[in-house]
Amino acid sequence: MFPKNAWYVACTPDEIADKPLGRKVCNESIVFYRGHEGRVAAVEDFCPHRGAPLSLGYVQNGQLVCGYHGLVMECNGKVAAMPNQRVQGFPAIRSFPVEERYGFIWVWPGDPKQASADLIPHLEWAQNPEWAYGGGLFHINCDYRLMVDNLMDLTHETYVHASSIGQKEIDEAPVTTKVDGQNVITSRFMEGVMPPPFWRAALRGNGLADDVPVDRWQICRFSPPSHVMIEVGVAHAGNGGYDAAPEHKAGSIVVDFITPETDTSIWYFWGMARNFKAQDAELTETIRAGQGKIFSEDLEMLERQQRNLLAHPERNLLKLNIDAGGVQSRRIIERIIAAEKQADDAVIARSAS
Repeated sequence: MFPKNAWYVACTPDEIADKPLGRKVCNESIVFYRGHEGRVAAVEDFCPHRGAPLSLGYVQNGQLVCGYHGLVMECNGKVAAMPNQRVQGFPAIRSFPVEERYGFIWVWPGDPKQASADLIPHLEWAQNPEWAYGGGLFHINCDYRLMVDNLMDLTHETYVHASSIGQKEIDEAPVTTKVDGQNVITSRFMEGVMPPPFWRAALRGNGLADDVPVDRWQICRFSPPSHVMIEVGVAHAGNGGYDAAPEHKAGSIVVDFITPETDTSIWYFWGMARNFKAQDAELTETIRAGQGKIFSEDLEMLERQQRNLLAHPERNLLKLNIDAGGVQSRRIIERIIAAEKQADDAVIARSAS
């Protein structure tokens, strides 16, 4: 259902600041914590003694201590000690490649031999002081591909987000879709439209008039396994639109890391990065709160959609031109999954011969 040999956002540093965090990623139950010298660690959330979840334990001297009987685990999944017991022969549990980068903790749920930190996508906005970021996390009961579909076709904004970012001109503007290797880009540009409420607030936040026509853009970029970055913004009409000088526009990047929990549930890490008034913490929080409200409007729709699809698996869904971004993204995902399965089958065949 999802690629395993890939980096997924598992959590944020604050989630493991005080105690271990148990989280399922791609159907793998994992516990995340800070081990030796504060380095993040990730092992199977399963105590080899009695099967208790290690996430209910605590960290001591960089080691994970089971909260049931005190068994002590190393970051590599090996048993270190247990009070008054000999445990040197205990089997190791699985450990996972994990990296802390760009304000997120990333995990590789697949073959650890293929994990390279160089494969983590570069996020310029996370390192550049001229950018500000604010975001959050939602748990949603839907197939991760439904969220990819949602983000690669923003037509739904007119209807789901009518009071914030939606406007009828979204329906009327043509969408272009192109595939660049394993990336899919969909684009929509609107000229001479009035900004909807969210963008009026963003214009005011950047010291610009909010009651004049604007040129608006939406450029959605999918990259495997399930990341979507969306360039969005508005510029006072007649100043170049997307290419307008900074003093005429308010633009940002909508950040979407979609991490499968199970076949029908996800961890959705959302946020917005902007490169105007980056030092204004109050503006960052205002935008974050507004964006959180917008994204929360998607939750019921996606979860109800998932329930409908599970109840009617035999039904074929319509595919229109506005669906091209999601369709192409799914094709890339399917090819990656097929390649992983072929490689796994080859390993099994060699071991059996």
